[in-house]
Amino acid sequence: MFFLKNYTLNLKILNNNKLLLTKFLRIYRWNPYLYNKPWFSTYPILVEYCGPMILDALILIKNIQDPTLVFRRSCREGICGSCSMNINGINSLACLKSIKIYGKFITIYPLPHMYVIKDLVSDLSNFYFQYKIIQPWLKPKSKPNKEFLQLKSERFTLNGLYECILCACCSASCPSYWWNHNKYLGPAILLQTYRWISDSRDDETLGRIKFLKHKMRLFRCHTIMNCSKVCPKNLNPGKIISQLKGSSV
Repeated sequence: MFFLKNYTLNLKILNNNKLLLTKFLRIYRWNPYLYNKPWFSTYPILVEYCGPMILDALILIKNIQDPTLVFRRSCREGICGSCSMNINGINSLACLKSIKIYGKFITIYPLPHMYVIKDLVSDLSNFYFQYKIIQPWLKPKSKPNKEFLQLKSERFTLNGLYECILCACCSASCPSYWWNHNKYLGPAILLQTYRWISDSRDDETLGRIKFLKHKMRLFRCHTIMNCSKVCPKNLNPGKIISQLKGSSV
């Protein structure tokens, strides 16, 4: 409480002196234990009192203004994918989005069209289950004595695939995945599938392609390309899905 009063006092003093820029974060809230409808909470943020990223602002709010706010975060470097959320209508990672590129009001939702556990935390159970069923590991016919070896050209084919961090930003932006999330694998999982199909060390290519030959698992993609637009790692799942369709015909 002391920190909140101190922060509020500084906010008033510095705003009166017009020394610092204030922005307002309008955050989606929902608590399953309150049995209420979702609501929004708005928090003032002094930009110069805060770190440069949206995630820094969320951490500041939780530490000083409202400890009940719930969100996921881990690495703060765009590697783990934990802090994926919808910021001003676009799915992204909060740790990679600068607070200064937005206007005075910033609206934050959890990932769209997914069940919400609490506040900004989406339920990714189905997403990770789909990742599990594609068997994301090498399946060679025989194990090497020491290690799997690749040529540089073979390793090069994995570029644009292995960088996926499974943040689910692309899948949560796909209309086909919104309505068929229990059957359609979605862009993130299909990109991961292609990563193992393309790996020269894997001998289960035909089996993986056969698994995709289903009207719902792969061919529900309508090439809207939302997935490629929102990927925080600048990957192109839409292109990969097109290549998968060609190899699965």
